[in-house]
Amino acid sequence: MKSGDIGAQVGDLQRRLYTNGYKVEETNVYDERTVAVVRQLQARAGLVDDGKFGPKTDAYLRGSETGHLLKQRDLVNAANRLGVDLPSVMAVNEVESTGSGFIEPGVPKILFERHVFWQRLRARGIDPAPLAQKYPGTVNQKRGGYAGGRSEYTRLHVALQINRDAAWESASWGAFQIMGYHWETLGFDSVQAFVEAMRSGEAAQLDSFAAFILADPNLHRALKGRKWSTFARIYNGPAYAENLYDVKLSRAYSRFADMLQAAA
Repeated sequence: MKSGDIGAQVGDLQRRLYTNGYKVEETNVYDERTVAVVRQLQARAGLVDDGKFGPKTDAYLRGSETGHLLKQRDLVNAANRLGVDLPSVMAVNEVESTGSGFIEPGVPKILFERHVFWQRLRARGIDPAPLAQKYPGTVNQKRGGYAGGRSEYTRLHVALQINRDAAWESASWGAFQIMGYHWETLGFDSVQAFVEAMRSGEAAQLDSFAAFILADPNLHRALKGRKWSTFARIYNGPAYAENLYDVKLSRAYSRFADMLQAAA
């Protein structure tokens, strides 16, 4: 839920906030006061300070484990590392991440790419053709076969039995869905070290995303200059405009810049 939302769900949230000691009226409107109270809650939890009530803020309000989730200080650290202002990192995090990087603590979101597995096997001198006949959903020249959610781990586990490192390299990991085969570019000693980092928390996932940006001078330059169309084209590919990634980044940046300036 976010600013401007209306309905009973907002009223339920306002009731929960009031019950937990936050001064907010039940209006069924996600108004400025509700945004301010949610930001108070997020600040207390150390979570990303965006004023939106999503699964992460809800987890804290319910008393669930949040140690593995992204914190506002992680965004500050990333901004310092990249040499950009905080609203830029907050905008990129909002638009380019999948929201949560985990299915549950210790189990990062993944998407297994069977066509990449084909390529990684060939790179290791392993003929993928006979394996593709036996496991077409796991080894294939064509992309696809996606199961989604936790079921992606079923596909990964089959691949792990064939070749562990190639399997890990063939999945995209975490909130930013970084492909495992980038492990060396990101500064890891092995793909196993990369996977362990992805399992450790969203802070490490963001850190790897920052390393990915730093490894591409053109992408980094676009972010530093807030050239959102260029950034989106490089990161999301030539079809970025169809999904309005550049527009979303620009609007998110303006919103976060205004929000942080008002709070200063």
